[in-house]
Amino acid sequence: MRLGKNLLKLVLAAGIIIFGVVKYCSSSQENPYTGETQYLDLTAEEEIALGAQSTAYILRDHGGLYPNEAEQQKLKSVGSKLVENSIASAAPYEFKFYLLADDSTVNAFALPGGPVFITKALYNRLSNEDQLAGVLAHEIGHIIGRHSAEQLAKQGFTNTILTGVAVGSESHEVTKAAAVLGNLANMKFGRGDELESDHLGVKIMLQSGYDPKALIEVMKILKEASGGNSPSEFFSTHPDPDNRIEKIHDAIEKYQ
Repeated sequence: MRLGKNLLKLVLAAGIIIFGVVKYCSSSQENPYTGETQYLDLTAEEEIALGAQSTAYILRDHGGLYPNEAEQQKLKSVGSKLVENSIASAAPYEFKFYLLADDSTVNAFALPGGPVFITKALYNRLSNEDQLAGVLAHEIGHIIGRHSAEQLAKQGFTNTILTGVAVGSESHEVTKAAAVLGNLANMKFGRGDELESDHLGVKIMLQSGYDPKALIEVMKILKEASGGNSPSEFFSTHPDPDNRIEKIHDAIEKYQ
């Protein structure tokens, strides 16, 4: 009886895992901006809807918009210039640019479908328009690279595999180890996104008439903001700034 129960669990676990693999692999498509094969569950329209729905939460969590219309317009002007004069102009997304009132968190990020945010804390550390363009171009790179949608699909796949492992194993340690490995796989994937966005950012800056070396200056600003002590690169979702600077140099040499 015990053997039959275990066999049933293994068959069910195998079915869950096979379903996850087939579903994930069947969602592959080529990204026209990167040439990379991606696995995606969301359409561009769904990405836009998701980004629009999430914008209110971002504003709430970062103190709303910075209450200076001139600065907001400057941000939008630079962002629009980057989109209109680069490969991003052909993308189906609704690019919008927001200066957040948060003056303590040094950060910039993008939501799927087009929203781009920069905190006042990072904005204050930038000394010229080229640096601002570097920040925004990098975030635009995340959007046209469809990194959020790709990450969501990968997390869904990982969760399905972990569910299969949990169903098929009675060992808590095995399930826990599988979860750790799944998290590490997703973290490593995130670092690749950052490097690809730096690469796309350089291309977008050059196409829009900005100096891509300013993106290197941004990396130095971010390193300084972290106290100059970056965490171990393998256990971080973001590559070490020094590594990113090296890759940005390579991209500049490629496109100039």
